[in-house]
Amino acid sequence: MPAFSFLDRKLSIAGPGFNRWLVPPAALAIHLSVGQAYAFSVFNKPMAQMIGIHSSAPQDWTQTSISLVFSIAIVFLGLSAAVFGKWLEAAGPRKAMFASGLCFAGGFLIASIGLALHQLWLVCVGYGVVGGIGLGIGYISPVSTLLKWFPDRPGMATGMAIMGFGGGAMIGSPLAVNLMAHFSSRASTGIVPTFAWMGLIYFAFMMFGVFTVRVPPEDWTPTKQLRRGNLTSPVDRTGVTVDQAIRTPQFWLLWLVLFVNVTAGIGVLSQASPMIQEVFKGQVTKDAAAGFVGLLSLFNLAGRFFWSSLSDVIGRKPTYTIFLLLGIILYSSVPAIGHMGAVGLFVTSFAIVLSMYGGGFAAIPAYLRDLFGTIQVGAIHGKLLTAWSAAGICGPMLVAYLYEHQRSRGASAADCYLRTMYIIAGLLVFGLIANFLVATTDSTPAARVEPDRAADGVQHQHLAEPASHHHVIQTSLAQLICAWLVVGIPLAWGVRETVGKSLSLFH
Repeated sequence: MPAFSFLDRKLSIAGPGFNRWLVPPAALAIHLSVGQAYAFSVFNKPMAQMIGIHSSAPQDWTQTSISLVFSIAIVFLGLSAAVFGKWLEAAGPRKAMFASGLCFAGGFLIASIGLALHQLWLVCVGYGVVGGIGLGIGYISPVSTLLKWFPDRPGMATGMAIMGFGGGAMIGSPLAVNLMAHFSSRASTGIVPTFAWMGLIYFAFMMFGVFTVRVPPEDWTPTKQLRRGNLTSPVDRTGVTVDQAIRTPQFWLLWLVLFVNVTAGIGVLSQASPMIQEVFKGQVTKDAAAGFVGLLSLFNLAGRFFWSSLSDVIGRKPTYTIFLLLGIILYSSVPAIGHMGAVGLFVTSFAIVLSMYGGGFAAIPAYLRDLFGTIQVGAIHGKLLTAWSAAGICGPMLVAYLYEHQRSRGASAADCYLRTMYIIAGLLVFGLIANFLVATTDSTPAARVEPDRAADGVQHQHLAEPASHHHVIQTSLAQLICAWLVVGIPLAWGVRETVGKSLSLFH
């Protein structure tokens, strides 16, 4: 359609003078939005008491049925990333980000109608299916573009964007709470207009990313790095196609590594609040437990940038070795820490674990780029995220099943949680072995192909549009500062809210 021609990839090629540091805030605008999914639990109680608003006991939908909405969203995140990854490489990041915004915001609006009509199935379709598709497309849409703009620092670049997904909850949670407080009344929790307004707010925020993002010209190279000798030729855009990558053992070994890392982390996240309250009964209050959850979110965010940046220095394989080996040690130590009654050490251990959980997400695109090249890294990343879908189901179910099984045998609630940590530590051993078996030599791909011979559906003759067709528009310092403020201010607000609540944990 002519009205949407500005979304075409060939019209989003950066001209001379474009500053590549405008791309990370564009990516952050998308990830800070779709990262709201991690804050979905803030809707649990309001949804459970839409009718019985004045009762302290749930009078409406059960917590199990409400949690199904989140599970569906995570499943469709992985599935849509796998299905649309190849299309994304052909369509370009701008069109993919726009599609993500439509689906994610549309999911909120459909869900608000479902809430107004009191139809849970419509909420599942809206937030779970349509919104989940927006999650998946949005999550992978900036990745391959960032890898092409930052060939000298691929881990740092993707870490900057993907940390937004970890930080999305720190914005989404207080935003939802404030909106529901504003719209609530004696007869309403305010959740219906809250969903509608959040859809509109997130759509506007994501459009900033759509209009800001650019793709580099085919012959582009970061000139400073070229002069320093870090790069000796234009950015490598060779590699293997997604169809070739999924036929290699390296892909499936990395799938297992990601699955194990996510299963362990998301299992803890799903039970963090009740776990710390049961392990330190009488010591940790409900408010302090909420601070614990917020602190984990903060380390989840920070770890995405820290560990992915570190992977640029020490390499991807050693970074994942640290994740898994240190994870085994920490999970195995938690039961002893719990019995010691050392709250601070317990919190510190899980903060480190959650930083590595986030770091695992952030470093995986660069790991894939090292193994398979950049030509279809977005599509390959999308396929790999099916591990997240599987872990999103297995992690919470594993912790819940082990807890209930041990409770049925007479174990205390605290011991049930603590003993589960040994099982998770054992699970990480399989990930450690898989990471050890990943080959990182140039012989990994079966065949490396040039972009113009790849079966990726991208019309590369259009991508190589001569730079002379563009007007030279130098990115000003003011533009750069404004772009970072657009994403930095909401993120700083979310961090402040989280830290404020987390302080109660140490009172």
